[in-house]
Amino acid sequence: MLDHSVRAYLHFRRRNGSLLAAGLTYYTLIALFPLLLVSFAVGGFALSRRPQLLSGIDDRVRSWVSPELGQQLVNLINSAVSTHASVGVIGLIWAAWVGMVWMMRLREALGRIWDHPPDSAGVVRTLVSDLVAVIWTLVVVLASMVLTALGHAKPMEAALRLLGIPQFAVFDWFFRAISVLISFFVSWLVFSWVIVRLPRESVGVVSSMKAGLIAAAGFELFKQLGSIYLRMVLRSLAGATFGPVLGLTVFAFVTWLLVLFSAAWAATSDDSRTQYANPPSPGGLTRCA
Repeated sequence: MLDHSVRAYLHFRRRNGSLLAAGLTYYTLIALFPLLLVSFAVGGFALSRRPQLLSGIDDRVRSWVSPELGQQLVNLINSAVSTHASVGVIGLIWAAWVGMVWMMRLREALGRIWDHPPDSAGVVRTLVSDLVAVIWTLVVVLASMVLTALGHAKPMEAALRLLGIPQFAVFDWFFRAISVLISFFVSWLVFSWVIVRLPRESVGVVSSMKAGLIAAAGFELFKQLGSIYLRMVLRSLAGATFGPVLGLTVFAFVTWLLVLFSAAWAATSDDSRTQYANPPSPGGLTRCA
């Protein structure tokens, strides 16, 4: 195990894994902007169908700030609601393009870790393949979010009330343990999906699933540390202003570090390293007369 970990670290360092993780963090943060546009468009569409709710929001905004600033904010909200269709179209087009670029960089990084040759497919085929990969990745992530939400205490308590089962104090510890287990299982599925399915060439499934376990364990540990960090930094005004941004950046960077290091662990496993790691160079081949 120690020998394998050392091989994985050396392979990760030779492939500039930290630099690749930093690049993926950049593209991940850039991809959030079109998603925000789409979210605003969805919110504007919902408010346009419920004028009473929009009127209540306008009244609440006016009560929070001065009359002049309140009127400016209300006009801004009404303008955003009235233009939700155009904002949504622009956001979707931008999200599709940024998503394909993000997926291309992610697959390129995984290919470097696995020592895959550069993609030789045509431009159109590559773009279509990346777009399909983005859609499937979104489906997997949304499914994982649903499973994680169902594993929390409140949905379980609602299920108990629906079944007519009384709630006991011991259920709190039980729900907490179940929530952690479900979160770990979902993280394992997502990381395994990324390591196995996103490389452009086939990889070892068994070793990749084991690597997904490593990534999931590190991810769950980092989430616990991240929750402690947020509780600490949100106590001050400066922390509440800059803490979430810094936390999101560190979260993305550490997540990609875990993904790429786990891929390096899978690439240097006993059943994969002879095929994927350290291929012989042309100069090392002997020529028969």
